[in-house]
Amino acid sequence: MNLRFLSLASGSSGNCYYLGNDEYGILIDAGIGIRTIKKHLKEHNIPFENIVGLCITHDHADHIKSAGCLGEKYFIPVYTTKEILAGMNRSYCMTEKIYTACHPICKEVPFEIRDFKITSFEVPHDGTDNVGYFIEYGDRKFAFATDLGHIPPGVAHYLRKANYLVIEANYDIEMLTHGTYPPHLKQRIINPNGHMSNADTAEFLARNFTEDMQYIFLCHLSRENNHPELAYKTVEYRLYQEGIRVGKDVQLVALKRNHPSEYYNFE
Repeated sequence: MNLRFLSLASGSSGNCYYLGNDEYGILIDAGIGIRTIKKHLKEHNIPFENIVGLCITHDHADHIKSAGCLGEKYFIPVYTTKEILAGMNRSYCMTEKIYTACHPICKEVPFEIRDFKITSFEVPHDGTDNVGYFIEYGDRKFAFATDLGHIPPGVAHYLRKANYLVIEANYDIEMLTHGTYPPHLKQRIINPNGHMSNADTAEFLARNFTEDMQYIFLCHLSRENNHPELAYKTVEYRLYQEGIRVGKDVQLVALKRNHPSEYYNFE
């Protein structure tokens, strides 16, 4: 069956992604309200009842807001590490705590949700614990790296194998440097365990692009320190310098912060 992808929201205010087929699907993170999740799924003719799993990347508020509700009220299995779960249940923003719905996972140990073979991997960020996801569906491979301060070899190993890559491009360094954030917050963002800039992401993609990459989705854009057009152009130009043509060699998309993306159908 075809593989389908929808970003429900991707930004500093909330993150949630859908990956599925004609019969069922999973969510990656649930950092927006449950009503919003249901609304956006319905708008794209995805029955809410088709959600068979939720994978959480880390315990920051913009990734877990509705996770407890999805797990405990709607009985959707929640997959994450024990450390991330503990951080989620300590978080003030997740009012419904998770007691029975969690399915603990271990990094680098594959698990399955129906026909999805999923491997979590360590990413450098400042949550209680932090993972990305490498998801195999038949011969198609999806990688999610939504919050990370840099890309070490262990992360690059998975990202290079992806046909469809969701990767952070959080901020433009000039906008951040000259913006209104206090110094301590600026330092947290640019820290190796913080977030990836447009230029960081562009450089990684230019040096690690493979012919197997079909789509690159730029995610988790900052509202205050980035623009979708700026992120797109920064990556497009750096790829062009390496002879990689956006629109021909690869498709590039800057995901919207507060609105759903196009509903992608990968045959």
